[in-house]
Amino acid sequence: MDSSTTSVAFLLTIVGFGTGIALLIRGFISYRAAGRIGDTATSRVATLAAGEVRVTGVIEPAELTLISLLQSEPCVYFRSAVGGDDGLGDALGDDGHVLEERAVGFAVRDASGTIRVFPHDARVEAPVRWEDRTGMLGDEPPGLRWRLGSAFGPNEGDREAAAAALLEIHDPVADPSLTPAGRLDAGSRRRTYRESRLEPGDQVTILGQALPFSDLAHPAEADVGGTADPFADGGDPEIAADLAAARAAGTLLTDPDAAWGNAAIPGFGIGRPVRPATIDPAATPLRPAGPEAAARAKRTFTIAPETLVLASIDDAPLLVTYGSPVAVVERERWRFVQGLLGGALAIGALAIAALLVTGSAR
Repeated sequence: MDSSTTSVAFLLTIVGFGTGIALLIRGFISYRAAGRIGDTATSRVATLAAGEVRVTGVIEPAELTLISLLQSEPCVYFRSAVGGDDGLGDALGDDGHVLEERAVGFAVRDASGTIRVFPHDARVEAPVRWEDRTGMLGDEPPGLRWRLGSAFGPNEGDREAAAAALLEIHDPVADPSLTPAGRLDAGSRRRTYRESRLEPGDQVTILGQALPFSDLAHPAEADVGGTADPFADGGDPEIAADLAAARAAGTLLTDPDAAWGNAAIPGFGIGRPVRPATIDPAATPLRPAGPEAAARAKRTFTIAPETLVLASIDDAPLLVTYGSPVAVVERERWRFVQGLLGGALAIGALAIAALLVTGSAR
């Protein structure tokens, strides 16, 4: 075997070894997840107690939903990625380069009631809703519908806001980063797109801590990638100094209604407010929403401090995965089997590499 052939073979064994190790690591993570889910009984939302619980139900949107990046679909979690056309990442379930990943707080309903979920620092398993690739000449797949506006959309109950969003015209030239050319390497003509999402109506199994809402450090803990305190170390020092000065002077308002004004009124600016707003006398006021809308807004935006919610804690991250508990356990166990096969692949690749090195030395 000549030197060039040996070099190629050695490179392939390194790739095989790395792939096998990655599969093995993922397999052990899945084995642990399958054990946690399988050993915990499903709890009814109406009878939850504080501590580790397993809840199974249907996703319902809370304050708002997300708009996915690649297909502009409403969801509560999405992971949008683009990869090359070599197919190597598919063996690992690798999405390639993740363009954007987001999650927002949502609710889960079972036959007994509803509980809020705050997925900050959660491990989220979502189904791949769409996957396609560019054509031979670099033409984009027909299912690609880039989001050209905000990543956040209205709650399903905000029908008037949804209608207004549909009528809004977005100019992609105004923000080049929102266009495909602004996000991707123009020199790469062959790309694979993949988007995973959790959407309202999906069945999910959640394993995590049920704890009082008052135990959350900050509502920003709802979102993937958020921080518990936006003004902590690393935040805007000028804003932090202003807050400290306001606290010292006793001028910092702690009542949201007084601090936010009209913005504290549910429905204001995104539909019909649930109570009259303070506006310019020359402006035409909107008729307040009825009692049903006001009650829905209260259920959506107001969480009592003692209300139990699902969230991560330091030593027990939240696991949010699609499907029933039986389907989830079977999926995780299959990944464990793949991990064992990956371990065998790594051992075989290492043995071949050793033979190649020994043969080259001779």
